[in-house]
Amino acid sequence: MSSPDPFFTPVSGMDLPRFAGVPTFMRLPYVPEGHPRFAEVEIGLVGLPWDGGVSNRAGARHGPRALRDASTMIRAQHPVSGVRPFERRRCADLGDVGPNPVDMADTLGRFEAFFARLDARGIRPLVAGGDHLTTLTVLRGIARKEPLGLIHFDSHTDLFPPYFGGTALTHGNPFRVAVEEGLLDPGRMVQIGMRGTAYDLADRDFAAANGIRVIPIEEFMARGVADVMAEARAIAGPGRTYVSYDIDFVDPAFAPGTGTPEVGGPNSFQALEVVRGLAGVNIVAADLVEVSPPFDTGGITAWLGASILFELLCAMG
Repeated sequence: MSSPDPFFTPVSGMDLPRFAGVPTFMRLPYVPEGHPRFAEVEIGLVGLPWDGGVSNRAGARHGPRALRDASTMIRAQHPVSGVRPFERRRCADLGDVGPNPVDMADTLGRFEAFFARLDARGIRPLVAGGDHLTTLTVLRGIARKEPLGLIHFDSHTDLFPPYFGGTALTHGNPFRVAVEEGLLDPGRMVQIGMRGTAYDLADRDFAAANGIRVIPIEEFMARGVADVMAEARAIAGPGRTYVSYDIDFVDPAFAPGTGTPEVGGPNSFQALEVVRGLAGVNIVAADLVEVSPPFDTGGITAWLGASILFELLCAMG
């Protein structure tokens, strides 16, 4: 953009206190489908308030609302890079995609159709979940024609077979299904931060059989952020890449508000630092998932999540 469009400029806290007004992501304009300026949006922030894929502690359906409220604290400029993302791209809050809380198939279909429409218009989504199964719907909407690379921050691989002896989709298997459906190129996938107890190694076996690079937390801590992220960029290469960030990548001391916490993770600075290491990656879409306000303490998880969303927005260029 040669000059920022005032319409797509967030409301400044110098003009309206940040505790006032209707909260949108980062105080951006609300531009739902059908809005006369919808087609002008380049990066659309989207809420997916749904957690029907959770197998234990629900609550992530409330994540988008908490993230919107926390994100009113975001200002215009990145503190380290100096990037001013709202001047580089026309960004807007596209609202939530309405789920059907009693019908998983209907909900997943609604989400997929929405992201297919965004893709047809050339709008890149930055998504706030919701549980991690919502990521599969974004991939189904934007990656049918060409498999994407993946840089994935998490404490779990989400490559597990179906739970409970059936065929159900859950937040534990979106990436396994995405590989099986040809939405992701396993040779361009890297998963960072894996840790915690396990029932078996079915997920790791799937990763090894398909050439997916898994970097467990022990290796991450030993090598450091810069070295790990250099490898992640090399694996993704110049091709179209999806970035998925599960808040439980972060140690629960810094992000307790999530359904499946795992101790021994990165601190809040490292949580931001890994996203800064995405510079130069061809990011076509990104998400932050699994923020669960019922388990949060003083809103610290939502605030960290909103900060990560801003880092992702800056990395999307």
